[in-house]
Amino acid sequence: MQNTPVALVTGANAGIGRQVAKELAGHGYTVLVGSRDLGRGEAAAAEIDGDAHAVQLDVTDEGSIAAAAQRIRNEFGRLDVLVNNAGISFVGDADTPLEERARAGLLTEVSPDVVRQFFETNVIGPIALTQALLPLLREAPAARIVNVGSSGSSLTLNADESNPQRSMFGIYPTSKSALHAATLGFATALEPAGIKVNVADPGFTATALNNFQGTKTVEEGARHVVRMALIGPDGPTGTFSGDDGPLPW
Repeated sequence: MQNTPVALVTGANAGIGRQVAKELAGHGYTVLVGSRDLGRGEAAAAEIDGDAHAVQLDVTDEGSIAAAAQRIRNEFGRLDVLVNNAGISFVGDADTPLEERARAGLLTEVSPDVVRQFFETNVIGPIALTQALLPLLREAPAARIVNVGSSGSSLTLNADESNPQRSMFGIYPTSKSALHAATLGFATALEPAGIKVNVADPGFTATALNNFQGTKTVEEGARHVVRMALIGPDGPTGTFSGDDGPLPW
């Protein structure tokens, strides 16, 4: 087993995931760049200043998850940080404006097949991957799991009738709400093992998820995700937070 701590970031070939991988490498981690397309992952890893390796990983594919877990075990022998960043926000033409995406995603409009795609990628995938990697994470001296969430998926905020954004509460935020719930489930189950599991909200960051209409840079969006990945023994578990502190579930 190598002495350098190892971090896996899913969906790390672009956007927030790639920036998180860069910053963790800068903190001395061996970083595994998870990417559905291995070539894109290799290109991203080559741009990282540090010890970075591409790992083919499709969180909706059980075989891909199993192969990635086995490779990490065989090649690196440890896993200290898992950042579940991979996700989808829209199924369709990538040039569709954000407002149209939101309308198409309303639960009154979205098809059950698309609902399944969202949950397979944004909820079941992170759960399946986390379960597959738990043996390695349990062996780490201080494992951390960070699930990338969204303040736009806060049930509390969206239940507030004064919130103008609540009209866009469709399949994407619904799936992220489910991921938030899953995070709490993992956190409570893993607390006796000392594994801290939290949701980090990057904020409205300009990435392909929102057709680059976000108001934060990827550097700004990655900041809190990295902070939660690096929390010490006194850090929290089972929390939902962003740059400005705790967020309501």
